[in-house]
Amino acid sequence: MMSSTIFLHPASYFILGALLLPLFTRFKMQKVILLAVPLLAFWQIHALPESFGICNFMGFELVFGRVDKLTYVFLHVFTLMALIGAIYCLHVKETGHHIAAFLYVAGALGTTLAGDYLTIFIFWELMAFASTFLIWYRKRKRSIEAGYRYLLVHTAGGLILLAGIFLRYQNCHDLTFAQIAVEGATTADYLIMIGFMLNAAVPPIHAWLPDAYPEATVTGAVFMCAFTTKTAVYVLARAFPGFEMLAIMGAVMALYGVGYAVIENDARRILAYHIVSQVGYMVCGIGIGTAMAVNGVCAHAYAHILYKALLFMGVGAVLEMTGKSKLNELGGLYKRMPWALFFTVIGGIAISGFPLTSGFISKSMIIASAGADHRIFLLVMLTLAAVGTFLSVGIKLPYFIWFGKDSGVKAKDAYWNMNLAMAFAAFMCIFLGIYPEYLYRMLPFPVNYNPYTAYHISETLQILGFTGLGFYLMVKYLHPEPKMNLDVDWFYRKGALVFMWVACKPISIANDWVGEVYRTVGLRFTMLVAKALSWFDWEGIDWVVDNSAKGVVEGGDKMRTLQTGKIQQYIGGAVAALMIVLLVVVFL
Repeated sequence: MMSSTIFLHPASYFILGALLLPLFTRFKMQKVILLAVPLLAFWQIHALPESFGICNFMGFELVFGRVDKLTYVFLHVFTLMALIGAIYCLHVKETGHHIAAFLYVAGALGTTLAGDYLTIFIFWELMAFASTFLIWYRKRKRSIEAGYRYLLVHTAGGLILLAGIFLRYQNCHDLTFAQIAVEGATTADYLIMIGFMLNAAVPPIHAWLPDAYPEATVTGAVFMCAFTTKTAVYVLARAFPGFEMLAIMGAVMALYGVGYAVIENDARRILAYHIVSQVGYMVCGIGIGTAMAVNGVCAHAYAHILYKALLFMGVGAVLEMTGKSKLNELGGLYKRMPWALFFTVIGGIAISGFPLTSGFISKSMIIASAGADHRIFLLVMLTLAAVGTFLSVGIKLPYFIWFGKDSGVKAKDAYWNMNLAMAFAAFMCIFLGIYPEYLYRMLPFPVNYNPYTAYHISETLQILGFTGLGFYLMVKYLHPEPKMNLDVDWFYRKGALVFMWVACKPISIANDWVGEVYRTVGLRFTMLVAKALSWFDWEGIDWVVDNSAKGVVEGGDKMRTLQTGKIQQYIGGAVAALMIVLLVVVFL
């Protein structure tokens, strides 16, 4: 069955495209395949059966394709984002960069469609390794180091996930990927949850994200902001809805990320921390676990991918054109890069939840679900996070890049394809805000929610208005400073330094000492043993072998004298020997 349905799988288009890219590049047709592959995959997801790609491997049933409404909404936005990302990176010449991006998308699609844990793990690791190259392709020392840290952290997370999968199989002998009951969760299930939570950047295992994303290539960061964390949101929503710890940790995430974003200086680190914050809304919704909350999670994941990609594209355009991303080094670019300003502001108001934008019709569903489930504490935390979001991304980010004090940085508008990709994403942010039914129809449960109530609009405008007033009054205190803020990655960075010191000092000294001992004592002893063995070989073994051979030759010569050639003598000898044997048998 697998062989006949493999090309139903959208990931197969990206894997095949990655393999064919060098050939198409040779014939100067790279842009054709960059656009054709995501278009084919986007078309394919509308024709997928409920299950496909089922095969047996070493006694395990692998399900490469399992489709329902929860799967479909993520497939839809993933393939749409792959197309936007492909348009944005048309100007990039490195074929390897495009191959890594395609394999990364394939990993996300494969994970989303997987019906068993083994298949999930295969595509999960493909995502981790492929995305690492999107960091390394920036080819700076900081990027290389950040890529190694990113890979090590995700390798550790993958091992935790694999341990959970092994233990789960040992417990129930079933690898089917399905919802796990809260009351029946085991240690294996919590290990799987931790593996998923690492990719979702849940504190305190989140620091890989603001460490790595700002060091990725301009186009690589656009892809990375869309897939890793949202794939983790999908698997958490599939397996762990209703787990109370996720609701609490998600609310903490929302405030934690926005708190760091407010004090950050680097534009892409601000956006990276806002991924932590916005994914916090989704993790909290999964923890609440009601139908309305899970709908809100899916809607917000869809909206977040588009407006976060738009923000990374806008800031990436500034980095591409100026070589700078730190707010204290920018300012006054509104005359030089007006299109990037326009699109980034749309992304900023969308993430802030302005009416008529995608954030307004998605984020509010999660907050409303917390209120409907009488989780007042969660509702307050999520609302406070919304204030910080508008303060840091809706106002601070565009103000210090495009307005504020003119930095004198020379720049011009980004490449046409970058502006086209931003226009596409900006259109979707407004389209979903005006016509939310387009998104609501894709959600896994029937939707009974109207974001455009007088109360909700009034509440939102008041929150945003007072936040804007607060920025105006405190703008001098929010001026970016050229510094990096410490996060929990300090521990493994310092731990790595300690490890390197131990490896370079005590272990290296001990190794040198052992080597010297070997050279002075061990080598001489080895040579003496070799000489003894050589003497034994010449004087012992060769003497035995040579004398044995000599005895055989001499024995043969003596036996040859008994061969007369007369048959009567041979017969007589045989008869005599037989008589001797018979006499021995009789008398004994």
